[in-house]
Amino acid sequence: MGIPVLILGESGSGKSCSLRNFEKDDVAIYNIAGKPLPFKKHLNKADNVTYSQIKSNMQKGLFKTYVIDDSQYLMAFEMFDRAKEVGYNKFTDVALNFRSLVDFVIKGTPADTIVYFLHHTETTDTGKIKAKTSGKMLDNQLTLEGLFSIVLLCKTDGQEHYFETQSDGYSTCKSPMGMFDLKIDNDLKMVDTTIREYYELNKKEEAKDEPTKKNWKNSIKTTMERTQQRNSKKIQIRF
Repeated sequence: MGIPVLILGESGSGKSCSLRNFEKDDVAIYNIAGKPLPFKKHLNKADNVTYSQIKSNMQKGLFKTYVIDDSQYLMAFEMFDRAKEVGYNKFTDVALNFRSLVDFVIKGTPADTIVYFLHHTETTDTGKIKAKTSGKMLDNQLTLEGLFSIVLLCKTDGQEHYFETQSDGYSTCKSPMGMFDLKIDNDLKMVDTTIREYYELNKKEEAKDEPTKKNWKNSIKTTMERTQQRNSKKIQIRF
């Protein structure tokens, strides 16, 4: 039973930058939009991946920590691909596909697996900050934050970046009692360590061995090559 964690924030608030303290063997990153990371350190990163590729790769259990960077684009790109379709079915499908991914993390990955969804925000008419979806029709199908027990809000005052861990009435962030202070450093490695200590995850399974982790890149490529053959689309991947 893996743990999905939602990291919310506006563009430029420091969501991707919060990955800076991970080491290469600590984490695997699925970069939905294929953007470069905002720092020089080289981490395991697969660009322009899809739902099926993410699930297939996670099933291999090569890492304990995964990041889906710009996860809102999974919904947005599916909406673009189906833009010419009429009716409401596409909104239901988009919501179901995202919900299915979160459900897979919970039910289809080991108990010591944590998957971070780095996700853009939007502000409602009432001034509340929430996870960005692809319109009100999709909001009627899915309350995204309700799928997560831990939702952190990435913010900046122009000088420092930080996470808020509990709602002030105008956001949807939340976390278990006693896990975090109300405001913490913008450091997802520290967040990952804290969650593992809180739930005692480090006691449940030994770390994966080094040779297995090195095979992660090849396993992603194999999955993407199979998808290319099915869809006849050329997908490029960078690490």
